Formats: sequence, structure tokens, C-alpha cells
Amino acid sequence: MPHTPRTSFGIMTAPMQVDYDDLLRVWREADTVPEIEHAWLFDHLMPIGGDPDGPAYEGWTLLSALAAQTRRLRLGVMVTSNRFRPPALLAKIATTVDIVSGGRLDFGIGVGSRPDHPLARREYAAHGLPFHDTAHAVASLAEACTVIRRLWTEERPFDFHGTHHRLTGAFGNPKPVQRPHPPILIGGRSAATLCVAAEHADLWNIPGGDIADAAARSALLDRYCAEIGRDPATITRSIHLSVSYDKPEPTGEAIREAIDAGFHHIVLGLSAPYPAGVARWVADELIDKAV
Repeated sequence: MPHTPRTSFGIMTAPMQVDYDDLLRVWREADTVPEIEHAWLFDHLMPIGGDPDGPAYEGWTLLSALAAQTRRLRLGVMVTSNRFRPPALLAKIATTVDIVSGGRLDFGIGVGSRPDHPLARREYAAHGLPFHDTAHAVASLAEACTVIRRLWTEERPFDFHGTHHRLTGAFGNPKPVQRPHPPILIGGRSAATLCVAAEHADLWNIPGGDIADAAARSALLDRYCAEIGRDPATITRSIHLSVSYDKPEPTGEAIREAIDAGFHHIVLGLSAPYPAGVARWVADELIDKAV
């Protein structure tokens, strides 16, 4: 009989329209709830929902703070915009978080904001960051994954002369706690991003609750893996599902459908304000009833 992977559950707390103390409360609570194995932030510099002028925290700085305040949870940014930071700098940031957390980082990365999302698009101009076309962004992501992995694993300085990234004397020291490197999660649904995931990802995440679409995209990833001679089973399938506190039943059904479709890394998106005891509620009302 084929082996059925174990399903893990995590939470996502988008760090916008919320106070740091509230985020810290939820993460500390989740750290004590064994059913919740991982926790995630997102990577936007301005809100993409609610008051466009409301608060939004920088994801990696916040992740490092939360890493220091937790002991058990695996943690990450779902997903880092490769458009925001040069890959060598990002590799250094991620290494620092892996060390602060004692080796609990899952490294999430993606192309960056969709060009058709105006609230996400505006953050580039607002921070003086270029917004290149999709083909440029996907090719840049592929090079970034190569550079980051080399910085995490190679013991000698190296030069890298790519189309989009060029480094001279690149070297990462210290190395991450996890060897050979933290797991790489690539997020996205486009065919071009799936090609990058087939080559570089340990986990692949798709946002959203259309399970049929997610399954079709997962099958496409299988095909791209086969084309380069990689076993598709070596890439864990991850999905983000939004949570309604008032009506948890649809989320529970979506969890069961996702697991049946081969997604065994489930990320439950929590909206602010967070109810008291929300992590325990997630375990009791969603996780325990779905498995």
C-alpha cells in the first residue's frame, strides 16, 4: 500500500490591522497547543485589507521577535516577496531567524505580489522598490533560490553571475542550524512558479480554498517534477484555508477535501481581532474534528 503522509496543521496571522501584543498572545498560546505545529506571517509592507493606511509590520523582523518568544512551533513567512530583498541579504536574514529559533525555520518564498492586486502593488512605489514584469520576477526567483541555497551550504566564497543577480565573493557565515538547510517552501499557483517549485521546493503552498483548482495545480507540479526526473512525492503539498470564527463548519469541510486531494500541510488563516483562546479553539473546533 502507498504511504499516506501525516498531516500537519498551522496558523497564519497576517501582521496588519493588529497590535504586536495581540500577535504575541496568539503565538505564545499556539506554542502550547500540540495540535498546532507551525505558525506563519505574511510579507507585505502596507495593508492589503481593511484600512489602507492602517498598521502593517515587516514580516522578517517580526518573525525573529516571535521566534525568540516561542519554543516549539515551526515558523516562517508565507511567503517572502523575492522582489523586496536581494537574495544574499535574505539568506542572511533567514539564517539569523533559524539560529534565534533553534532550527525551527521553514523558509517561504515566492515571486511577490500579484500585479492585479492594487493594494499590494502600491507598496513597491511607496518604498522605492521596482516592480518588474512577471517573466522577470519568476526568473529572478529561480536565481534567488540557487543563490540562497549556496550561501547556506557552501564552505567557500563564490561568485554568481546570473541574469538578475550578480555576487562577488559571496559567503554565508554562520550557517543555519538546520542541515543541509532550512526547508524551502515556494508559494504560488502560476505554471511558471510551479516550474521553479519543481526544481527548488521542499514544500509547495497554494493560497485559497478552491480545492479542485489546487488539485489541478498539484497535478501540474507532478508533471513538472517528472520532466526533470524528480519524485513528486518529495514535495509536500501545502494549502492556506481561511477561518470563520462564527461558521467553522465550511473550513472543516475544506480541510477534509484538501487532505483527500493530497495536501498534508494545512495552514489556517486567522483574521484579527483574535478571540481569547483562539489557538485552543482552532485545535478543538477545526483540527480535532477534521482528523
